[in-house]
Amino acid sequence: MGERVVGRSVRRPDLIEKVTGAAEYCVDVTMPGMAHAKVVRSDRAHARITAIDVADALAAPGVVAVVTAADIATLHARFGHIIADHWILAPDKVRYYGEPVAVVVAETVAAAADAVELVRVSYADLPSAMDVDAALADGAPLVHEESYDATGDESFQNLSHVDESATAALSNVAHEVTIGWGDVDAAFAEAAVVVENTVHFPMLYAYAMEPYNAVASFHDGALTVVSTAQHPYMVRDDLARVFGLPLSKVRVTSPYLGGGYGSKSYTKVEPLASVASWVSGRPVKLTLTVEEAIYTTRVDSARIRVKSGFAADGAILAREFDIVMDSGAYADNSPLVMAKAVNRCFGPYRVPNLRAHGVSVYTNTSPASSYRGFGAPQGNLAGETNLDQAAERLGLSGADIRRRNLVRKGEEILPGKRGIDADLPADLEMVVESLERDRKDVPYYGVGFGCSASDAGAYPISTAQVRIQIDGSVLVLSGSTEMGQGSRSLLAQVAAEELGVDLSVVTVVQSDTSVTPYERTTGASRTTTLVGLALQRACADARSRLRDMAAELFSCPVDDVRDLPGAVAGPDGREVDFGAVVRQWFGGSAGEVTGVGLLRRDGATQQMPPFWEVGMVGVAVQIDPETGVVAVDQLVTVADVGFAINPRAVEGQDLGAATQGLGAALHEELVYDGPQLANANVVDYRVPRVTDLPRKIDLMIAERRDGVGPYGAKGAGEGTLNPIGGAVAAAVARATGRWPDRLPLTPERVWRLISTD
Repeated sequence: MGERVVGRSVRRPDLIEKVTGAAEYCVDVTMPGMAHAKVVRSDRAHARITAIDVADALAAPGVVAVVTAADIATLHARFGHIIADHWILAPDKVRYYGEPVAVVVAETVAAAADAVELVRVSYADLPSAMDVDAALADGAPLVHEESYDATGDESFQNLSHVDESATAALSNVAHEVTIGWGDVDAAFAEAAVVVENTVHFPMLYAYAMEPYNAVASFHDGALTVVSTAQHPYMVRDDLARVFGLPLSKVRVTSPYLGGGYGSKSYTKVEPLASVASWVSGRPVKLTLTVEEAIYTTRVDSARIRVKSGFAADGAILAREFDIVMDSGAYADNSPLVMAKAVNRCFGPYRVPNLRAHGVSVYTNTSPASSYRGFGAPQGNLAGETNLDQAAERLGLSGADIRRRNLVRKGEEILPGKRGIDADLPADLEMVVESLERDRKDVPYYGVGFGCSASDAGAYPISTAQVRIQIDGSVLVLSGSTEMGQGSRSLLAQVAAEELGVDLSVVTVVQSDTSVTPYERTTGASRTTTLVGLALQRACADARSRLRDMAAELFSCPVDDVRDLPGAVAGPDGREVDFGAVVRQWFGGSAGEVTGVGLLRRDGATQQMPPFWEVGMVGVAVQIDPETGVVAVDQLVTVADVGFAINPRAVEGQDLGAATQGLGAALHEELVYDGPQLANANVVDYRVPRVTDLPRKIDLMIAERRDGVGPYGAKGAGEGTLNPIGGAVAAAVARATGRWPDRLPLTPERVWRLISTD
């Protein structure tokens, strides 16, 4: 069993209390001559654009330019991570309410906002498909009347996409994913119990505190962008494609972000700001309101049907999943979200026979994209509630059916992939023990468990640099993005540990495509593991270079030079600190030593996924039968992280993820009223409040040093969100005696569960 860790040091006491770096939001960035932009948005869900009249707006005080699709027709005016189907500005028709059709550039924000009202757009309405049933119906209106090329991302190599060969083949099925093995039908025929159910995962907004914003400057054939991007290098690639520029001519920087949760993955508002600068000849700042941000990106909602067959002792014999995701008007990253949902829906269990199929569907709603957990919360809700219903039919507890089926350490979940790198049964026992210790014996009280394992880490490509200065201080350069998850502090801790220097002399510089080394993404819980490995290698490279220099200074073989904390020692025992080595070798108070660390799919990171991120949670709820209000009495989580480099940060990430999961389980849902979102604002979209927090919160850390990352670490920050929905649904079912089929479990829905005869 893993140990409980609260506030324990990494390796030295000085490495846990200090945090490096300061917050700087993109909205504070200014450039000389900067103008401001506001977006003209469609007030139709699906319509042809017949005319755009910008004359009055151009004549308005302070207006510099009004940009429409016609002004950028010579550019490659689409973007998108997996499928480049997302128009910067709608050229011929709009596909969802709130889609950008023009950008007004003015001297002030107020002038731009006033001029937006003067842009006249004429439409010819088209039939719309506002949900997946309408989009998949015979004769449904096509959201897209053409197909688009895939970007060639290696993570997407095994996914199918829309056939480009025949217009007749076009449909609103944007993407399909299928995996499976064994003989599912034969296993169902032999099963003692077959359980089938359908669940609905809601449409959500990730709700980062900082909305989308960007500052762009196109000057002398080069583009500079400061934005809220989690993946600045991927945004750079998209922008270079838009303008036909070499990558070296596009610079993207991401200051400390005000949250991301996946919603700031990939390209969002950067093309809008960039084309506004390209047309106007001025640096342009674009800042969205919360409502505009909600219309920019939301979470794939899903309907999932699951059927599972069990032996009489509760062993899983076969599972079948059918996932239909509402991905909105543009694909963005939904193909990969769908693939991960299919990979993760059947859980960390032995499943000898599997058939899982998923489709991503275009609808005339705002585009969906990445969200914390990346497809796992949707599929896990279905898989876990199905398992719990089977336990009920078989006379088992929720814990016992999981004990019977959880894979053991080293076993494969996905054939041919890395075996599970965690002790899941031990993690489960930690949760069970904590929940049972404080369980209440009162009416309308229920307990639920949730287990998940996500093929995390994305693709193992990472680089890092370490620069040793003449005074012995250290610069760490990384393309990873700090957005509140603590990467800046963590990377400083790793460098301080590897080089044996005090944390106070380490400075971390991040997220600048022209300065920091390449980093593929900041997401999939990969920074600790993969960037940490690259940084360790950079530190080792820097030490190697320092030993070479010291050997020359000592006039001895390099093998006679020993590493010391922050220093080297010669064969005569003489010790010289890093700064002195640099100064003496260069022969003056000048110079530096740079170490480089490279990581690719090789060696310890050859087998995919780089690591498994475990979700192991338990909840206990108490329901008011008169109102249907669900109060979470207990929340128990286990962070199986291999090694907690910063335990307090791990606990904070786990509590944040679990709280976000509780939001989707009990409160959050975007609701369409016809073509328009009814609650795209900070009042009506209900996120968890302090008063919603559980009475008891038990955050445990399991450390077995079984990860491939530094000191045996694995990623954290998403695992506890993924199974929360299913755990809450099971707890509510046990408290009410009826199984819910959709989230969130609002008071009205729970009251109806209780009140239904």
